[in-house]
Amino acid sequence: MVKWISSGSPFEARIGYSRAVVDRDMVYVSGTTGYDYAKMEMPDDVSDQTRNALGTIEKALKEAGSGLRDIVRVRYYLTDMADYDAVVEVLGATFSEIRPAATMVVCGLTTPEMKIEIEVTARIGAGSS
Repeated sequence: MVKWISSGSPFEARIGYSRAVVDRDMVYVSGTTGYDYAKMEMPDDVSDQTRNALGTIEKALKEAGSGLRDIVRVRYYLTDMADYDAVVEVLGATFSEIRPAATMVVCGLTTPEMKIEIEVTARIGAGSS
């Protein structure tokens, strides 16, 4: 049975996607930017954007019955390589022990204020196996 998870973002309905989709024990989390949904704004600092994105991802995983430790694959989309060190500091604090398969791409994102987008795949229970 497939379950669709929403973060409540107005972008999900407007664009037509789910924050995450759960299919059996797999959780597919859509590309997630650093938008702060509590304030409905995008912080300027790339570290803050990275933390916000990870928080949104963690919330979706929790709703799916999973967590950050269950992440098996992550893709990072970074708009400026000059932000690499700041982003890596935040990512290392989160993923240094989890160590999912990862890819980082430098590219443009849909709006100029977006500096990073993170997409993950998790398997429920992977972190405890």
